[in-house]
Amino acid sequence: MRNATAGRAWPLDTANMDWIPTGPGKSCRPLRFAPDGWSELMRMEPGSVVALHRHTGDVHALNLSGSREIIGTGELVGPGGYVYEPPGTIDTWGAIGTQPCIVHIKVTGVVEYLDEDGEVTETISAATQHALYLRWCERHGRQPARQLISG
Repeated sequence: MRNATAGRAWPLDTANMDWIPTGPGKSCRPLRFAPDGWSELMRMEPGSVVALHRHTGDVHALNLSGSREIIGTGELVGPGGYVYEPPGTIDTWGAIGTQPCIVHIKVTGVVEYLDEDGEVTETISAATQHALYLRWCERHGRQPARQLISG
């Protein structure tokens, strides 16, 4: 059977998508779910922080608007800034300034959130992010976008 998504583009109108809450001051607009990872627009409100976490695969992150600080190094990433995180990277970062920070993120593998002792407290993957999206669609009476699923 031919792949239904093969041979054509699948545009998404991201400007009209809802922001799906994923934590305090944090929300996302999913762009793609694949067996090896996912892509999303992540929105962080000023002052919110992504908890300490480790990546098992590559992460590519392009700041679209707003600014963020990589906590521990003090490095600032503003609009147009790009960050590559290789497998094994452990980091935390926060949105700074007066406007939301919006980042296009492409994740492969899983993200492991860590406690102060370095123990894994939560793991997120393409499967958990997809399930979160489907639950949100069901609760809000939205039809899941078929463009988000690979294969």
